[in-house]
Amino acid sequence: MNEPMIKIRNLTMSFGSVTPLKNINLDIQRGDIVALIGPSGTGKSTLLRLINRLETPTSGSIIVDGEDITAPDCRLELLRKKIGMIFQSFNLFAHLTVIENIMAAPVSVAHLSRQAAYDQAMKLLKSVGLQSKALSYPSELSGGQQQRIAIVRALAMNPEMLLFDEPTSALDPTMVSEVENVIRRVAEEGTTMMIVTHEMEFARSIANRVIFMENGCIHEDGTPDQIFNHPQSERTRQFIQRLKVLTLTVDSHEVDTLSCFTLIEEFVAKNGIPRRTKNALLSLFDELCIGMLLSRMESPLIKMMIEYGVDGHVTVNIDYNGDRFDIADSTDDIALAIVKAFIADMSYNYDADDREAPNHLKISLVD
Repeated sequence: MNEPMIKIRNLTMSFGSVTPLKNINLDIQRGDIVALIGPSGTGKSTLLRLINRLETPTSGSIIVDGEDITAPDCRLELLRKKIGMIFQSFNLFAHLTVIENIMAAPVSVAHLSRQAAYDQAMKLLKSVGLQSKALSYPSELSGGQQQRIAIVRALAMNPEMLLFDEPTSALDPTMVSEVENVIRRVAEEGTTMMIVTHEMEFARSIANRVIFMENGCIHEDGTPDQIFNHPQSERTRQFIQRLKVLTLTVDSHEVDTLSCFTLIEEFVAKNGIPRRTKNALLSLFDELCIGMLLSRMESPLIKMMIEYGVDGHVTVNIDYNGDRFDIADSTDDIALAIVKAFIADMSYNYDADDREAPNHLKISLVD
């Protein structure tokens, strides 16, 4: 195997009594696309900031192409020509136009002529469909457009590696795919990448390696199939399982249906659940939970738990209070027909002897 592009040895970072990174050892090969996943506040972003030397480690070393970038005499300007970083908050210069943002580093750091920097910037803008925004200011752009500009700005330095710190977390769900598509195109060109993300399907589809971190430590490093479908670490297994369960609670007639729909759509997107299944889940919530159940309750308590199994099957468990009511006995023929169209199997349970026990529906969706 070739010498790693990046070698990290015994890397530790402490802030007073807090230690976000603990004795990290990691090799990154040239061409690797590494997704870093794990709970918030577990050191993933800190690791990226250390690799780009935006922070100084407490101990340990980071070797990039044979050079120890933690050494006191390391030339950081050369490092940052080699490694670009894209932040979740875009970090564009508000007082500069789009074209000026992209040209700034190539002119001042790489010493390109303004004409060469301009030509390169316009070519990059065209590649992401934003050449018409060259003279706009960041405040005039959507979040998705700003993030695409931030990626282009990093690419303008022709880096060998890109670090993405949750590049879609500040975006509206409708804008996520446009940024992910740009990152996919860059990945296809062979650029080495490390991506901190909470978008699990994106991590699964773009990375050749997925690293699960928790409490400042690396618990598992493997292929997307291993991490998401066959995790070896119990911590990884628990984390993945939590990602694949969504619980919605309706305890008032003033339910915010739009917010619940958004949660379902985000859950579907994160786990790569097919569109047909998404439509089924939205219909179950709307027609069954709201239309068939909520409308007949004085003091409602409905819990809908969606479970996405490693085998790709989706199961929905719905608990609801009140007297016995099996939806199969509903007189709302239209709603019942809509719901049944998505159901492969359904069971109903109600314990008449236990007044505290809820009605319980277990539904398997059509694949």
